[in-house]
Amino acid sequence: MGMSVGSESTHEDEGMVDINTTPLIDVMLVLLIMLIITIPLQTHSVALDLPQGNPPPSTEVPKVVTLAIDFDNSISWNGEPIGDEGSLLAHFQQAAAEPDQPEMHIHPNRLADYKTVAHVLADAQRLGITKLGIVGQDQFMEGQ
Repeated sequence: MGMSVGSESTHEDEGMVDINTTPLIDVMLVLLIMLIITIPLQTHSVALDLPQGNPPPSTEVPKVVTLAIDFDNSISWNGEPIGDEGSLLAHFQQAAAEPDQPEMHIHPNRLADYKTVAHVLADAQRLGITKLGIVGQDQFMEGQ
């Protein structure tokens, strides 16, 4: 507790300008101790059965479908032009229905509209295509 016994000034109506920080420090120490007590120790361990060794590489070559979007927003499936959206949806449904889905490699041209690429990606996702990737991104790098 802080007390001031005696004053150097002769005026009695001056207020005390010293701030008593002892109660503040006491409260902060109590809060710190409570925080330390309530944080649980991380001594729990979980036993996991991890695989041993490296699995052999897959000998099967995955089926790959290349879906190209040209600069004029025309779409081709493995080099075969697709005329309308209905045939594209039919191709997607057929690929999604296969037990081992082929990998879809979408190759958009640098000048193709974003709207077209986004529409193709949305259709593929909506129809259940799970193995999907965009390839040929080196054309989008600066300076090329």
